[in-house]
Amino acid sequence: MTAAVGSAPELGPVAACAALGVSRASLHRLQNPPPPLAEPRQRSSPPRSLTAEERVVVLGHLHAERFQDRSPAEVYGTLLDEGVYCCSISTLYRLLAADGETRERRNQLTHPPYQKPQLLATGPNQLWSWDITKLLGPAKWTYFYLYVILDVFSRYVVGWMVADREGKELARQFIAATCEKHQIAPGQLTLHADHGSSMKSKPVAFLLADLGVTKTHSRPHVSDDNPFSESQFKTLKYRPEFPDRFGSLQHARSFCQEFFPWYNTQHHHSALGLLTPAVVHYQRAEEVRRLRQLTLDAAYAAHPERFVRKPPQPPALPTEVWINPPTKPESGPPGSDKTTQ
Repeated sequence: MTAAVGSAPELGPVAACAALGVSRASLHRLQNPPPPLAEPRQRSSPPRSLTAEERVVVLGHLHAERFQDRSPAEVYGTLLDEGVYCCSISTLYRLLAADGETRERRNQLTHPPYQKPQLLATGPNQLWSWDITKLLGPAKWTYFYLYVILDVFSRYVVGWMVADREGKELARQFIAATCEKHQIAPGQLTLHADHGSSMKSKPVAFLLADLGVTKTHSRPHVSDDNPFSESQFKTLKYRPEFPDRFGSLQHARSFCQEFFPWYNTQHHHSALGLLTPAVVHYQRAEEVRRLRQLTLDAAYAAHPERFVRKPPQPPALPTEVWINPPTKPESGPPGSDKTTQ
C-alpha cells in the first residue's frame, strides 16, 4: 500500500525529538506523568510528650517574675526544692526554644571598632615608632627587654634602652629622655606604638600630653600597623653575631652599643635609596647623592656601552613615608572621567 501523494511521512519518537531538539526523557515524562504525591502523614505526638495543659503550666513557671533572670537549670533546681517537678531541664530548653526565648542573658563584652591608623612623615622627627622586644637571658624563662624608638622617615634609631623588666615608669623615663635629647617641640611629633601595657599606660599618656606629642596605637592583632619597628627588630636578630642567649644584662647592652651605631651610620637601607639612616636623618642625603652621581657620571664617560638604556643615576630617596597609606582610587574605563574608590 502506498502513501497518499502530498501527505507527510510519519516520524518515530526518536526522530521527532531530534528534529524538535527535545530530549527523549522529557517526552517520556509528558506521556507518563508521575502519580500525585500522597498527603504527608500526620505524626502523632509521642506518648511521653507534655500535654497542651502541661506546657502552659511549665511556661507559666518559666515566665514567672522570680525566674526572669534565671537559667532553666536554676528554675529546675528551685522547683525541685519546692517539691514541684514539671519536666526535665532539656525539655525546659526545648519549650523556650520553640517560642524563640533562648539567648544569652548576661551582658557580653563588645569590642569597639578600631580605626585604621594612617600616618604620614615627610621629614625627620615628625613620626616616631617605638616598641619593646624580648632578648633571651642566660637561663630558660629569663629575658632582657630592649626598648627602641625609631624615626619612621629616616629609619634612624633615636633612642634605645636595655632593661631587666618591662614597666610603664621605665617607658616614661625613656621617652622623656629621648624627646629631650632631640629637642622635640610641642606639636612637632607623633609617637606610634602597639597596644602593649606600657604603651597604653597612664604615665606615658600624661607625659606625651605634657610634651605636646600626639600618640597613636596599632589595632589589636594587626602586625602591619607597626611595620617599621618590627622590621628593625628583624634586622637586629638576623645579624650573624646575634647570640642565641645573652649571658647578662651587661652583655645585652654591650651588643646593642655596637649594633645601633652600625645600624645608624653604616647600614645602607634599601628603602632609603641605599643611604644610611644617619645621612637621611641629618639631611645630608642630597650631598651624598650628588657625590654618587659624580661617580656614576665618570663610569658612564669611561664605558657608555655598558649602560644600555640611559646614563646611570643613584637610587632615589622617598619624599614621604606612610603607615597604612590611603588606597588610591582606580581609574575608570577609557574615555571616562569617573574613578572608583
